[in-house]
Amino acid sequence: MARYRDALCRLCRRESEKMFLKGDRCYTDKCAVEKRKYAPGQHGQKRKKLSDYALQLREKQKAKETYGVLESQFKRYFYLAEKKKGVTGSKLLQLLELRLDNVVYRLGFTANRRQARQLVLHGHFTVNNKRVSIPSCLVKPGDVIGLKEASAKLNVIEENLSKIEHRGLPSWVEMDISNLKGKILHAPERDEIELPVQEQLIVELYSK
Repeated sequence: MARYRDALCRLCRRESEKMFLKGDRCYTDKCAVEKRKYAPGQHGQKRKKLSDYALQLREKQKAKETYGVLESQFKRYFYLAEKKKGVTGSKLLQLLELRLDNVVYRLGFTANRRQARQLVLHGHFTVNNKRVSIPSCLVKPGDVIGLKEASAKLNVIEENLSKIEHRGLPSWVEMDISNLKGKILHAPERDEIELPVQEQLIVELYSK
């Protein structure tokens, strides 16, 4: 299956914005965006005036890279969002937020979405007490995401859960650390999604 295998920091530098793809490292002085505030590559430091299409494309790439989905997946989420009642851009982000790998990350089990994807693929998590190993699985309000008993003592999980108070949790989920379970309280609204993306530009791009 196709995957992005290059340095994650290049993606943030390309967008000139932190997307927190590497977890805790993004909060330190080692962050590549802090050290080199220009796009990667030979011509990265040249200033360019972006066209309307380029601005729309960059917003789409930013959202796609943040959630770690491929182009075909992202387009499918857009068409699903179009069919829902409400603002298409907000519904698109809502669908992306409700992916299982993203929810595992939001609950504090992992340091970033890539790590969450790997642990979900390896079958460490359950949804409503049933093991699920599909990162793109969409969860819904009321669903309970738990950690398999055999996986409870993984060092990486313990380390990440110890940092929950520092990182904080979104208002649309709740976490029971003692039982290693989290619950979806409601589908996230746009103002509850901390993502510096202008989703209307993505809608304009796909509407052409």
